[in-house]
Amino acid sequence: MSRYSVIGRYLTGIAQAFDEMRHHKLRTSLTLLGMVFGVGAVIAMLSVGEGAEREALKMIESMGVKNILVNARPADGDALKSIREHSVGLSLRDVESAASTLPFIEGWSAQKQVKSFSLFSREGRSDASVMGVTPNYFALSSFHLASGRTLLDDDQTHYRQVAVLGPEAARSLFPQGKAIGGLIKVNHQWFEVVGVLSQGEQGNSKIQGVKLGGERNQVFIPLTTALKKMNFKALEDELDAIKLAIADGVDPSLAAKSLDHLFARRHGGEKDYEVVVPADLLAQHQKTQQIFNIVMACVAGISLLVGGIGIMNIMLATIMERTGEIGLLRALGARRKDIARQFLIESIAISATGGLIGILVGLLLALVISAAAGWPVAWSPFAIFLSLGVCMTIGVGFGMYPAQKAARLDPIVALQRD
Repeated sequence: MSRYSVIGRYLTGIAQAFDEMRHHKLRTSLTLLGMVFGVGAVIAMLSVGEGAEREALKMIESMGVKNILVNARPADGDALKSIREHSVGLSLRDVESAASTLPFIEGWSAQKQVKSFSLFSREGRSDASVMGVTPNYFALSSFHLASGRTLLDDDQTHYRQVAVLGPEAARSLFPQGKAIGGLIKVNHQWFEVVGVLSQGEQGNSKIQGVKLGGERNQVFIPLTTALKKMNFKALEDELDAIKLAIADGVDPSLAAKSLDHLFARRHGGEKDYEVVVPADLLAQHQKTQQIFNIVMACVAGISLLVGGIGIMNIMLATIMERTGEIGLLRALGARRKDIARQFLIESIAISATGGLIGILVGLLLALVISAAAGWPVAWSPFAIFLSLGVCMTIGVGFGMYPAQKAARLDPIVALQRD
């Protein structure tokens, strides 16, 4: 038998399968629902999971996987006074001591938020937050420039009143788009704009409680200028956060323990700071995402199993209806494997149709979830092909028994039943 005749038989079988589906539209539609919902759930789940994974990687990249963050813990009233009896809070002396004591620290940056009550230019106003930062803050945070320059060491040394704007802050303060060289007023001080950050891909997000992506609507000024020329509350920390770059080959978790030990001694045992390891945040996020994927995969698997049972039931019912047809085909010379192949093709056709519709439903559902919950989504070709492959496998698995049952029918008995 030639290859073309075999292909012709399969094409004929597929055409007959779809004719049978069109002949029983309602029954076929109800059978498809299980596959549609199952595949739709798989596609939506994997799309949301893939989007969350990519977003997490962007977030970790902005913090730096090899970096360690030290954040000041806020306190008020009597609690703050009690802490200050033993610790002056997070300060430049802390980071300088760490850099000179711990050999695995290759670089650092520091930041302090300015309480701004007025931020405007001659062209517009903005609600952006103002941050005093060291010059290497931008490199350690993986921020990129759209135009101009970042802060320099000379800006720090000479307390220069210069600023770098996030893209949203730049649009608010300079609607005409000419920010470089312009002047902005922060509280009572004028600053010259020397740079504007690029838009980037990351929005305002959180991972394991750490907020990221806020640089889009921020104004950055030299840290020394902020500390010298801006007003701050009594007893508050000199710094809000420190970022430390760790040398290659050093385990960030072990480095964090050493850093925590040093800071605990400098702060008199007061836990007025917290050490954050981005690599650990990523691992925790991946673990949480894995649990989410497993739960959703189980739900989707149950839906697909129900769909497979529906296919088996409908195929068994079809055999009962077409017993006479089967007997006639056998009497005319059709072999058992021809009958089995035809019913198996019909089972696969139902599952494949349900899978294709389910893919469209899943993509639409993922978009609805993204719009309603604000979750990021990303399309994965692997997820689409995996779902369709699972559908086909279920079609074969649950269609095999009805196909074999049809093939085993005695042609004489089948003809007599009609």
